[in-house]
Amino acid sequence: MVDLVAKSPCDGLLPVSHGAAMLDEVLPEAITSVALLGGSDADATKALADALGLGFPATNRFEGSDGVKIVSIGPGKAFVLGRPVAIDGAACTDQSDAWAVMALEGGDARAVLARLCPADLRDGEFDVGHAAQTLLGHMTCTMIRTGAERYEILVFRSMAQTAVHELERAMRSVAALG
Repeated sequence: MVDLVAKSPCDGLLPVSHGAAMLDEVLPEAITSVALLGGSDADATKALADALGLGFPATNRFEGSDGVKIVSIGPGKAFVLGRPVAIDGAACTDQSDAWAVMALEGGDARAVLARLCPADLRDGEFDVGHAAQTLLGHMTCTMIRTGAERYEILVFRSMAQTAVHELERAMRSVAALG
């Protein structure tokens, strides 16, 4: 019988640091996709508030508390990171094994992302509390701005190595200019 060993998506790849940017893996306990089933946002907000103490965020925003984040990824759709959840009026699917989550932080974080991402990440356009589904190089990602100089990035687990490679390359490039 083969003994399987559980590994995180970025096992052996992170952390990395270059210049004023550091990339590290984030390991939420669970990642659940939530899609409303024809109900109202008010119903989902109440159900999530009852289950997690957080409401359904506005489109392209996130709410967070006590190690749990609810990230809007479009009208009536969200990811819950941190704790498993099931609510009435929504299709809830465990996606924990499907995603790699990384945190990029430091004074060069925005400059690093600007080399890979077409989203406008300037203050006033993408503030703390904002989220977006966008591109990171040639792959899709969900990006969350969790701090003044901190971004959390979700990519498909199968793209973790590519995402780390692309981000590290951009980190080296920005550091070389400093």
